[in-house]
Amino acid sequence: MPDPHLDMIQSVVPQTPEGCGECLRLNTAWVHLRLCLTCGQVGCCDSSPLRHARAHAHAVGHPIVQSFEPGENWRWCYVDETLV
Repeated sequence: MPDPHLDMIQSVVPQTPEGCGECLRLNTAWVHLRLCLTCGQVGCCDSSPLRHARAHAHAVGHPIVQSFEPGENWRWCYVDETLV
């Protein structure tokens, strides 16, 4: 069965293509980047110290991200904890 959150995917432009917006603001490091497919927020992954992508997804209800790493093209749903 397809993920029910797929209809929240929009055509987005990365808000901070240079990195995690929150980490840049706080001057903290990240490991990998994730792109919110609802609004274009760029956040750091769950392996990063502050996990901004997950925090964004839960705070504003934007469940699906795509890897923002070169050469990667997978998507993750934070609500269903699965690849989509």
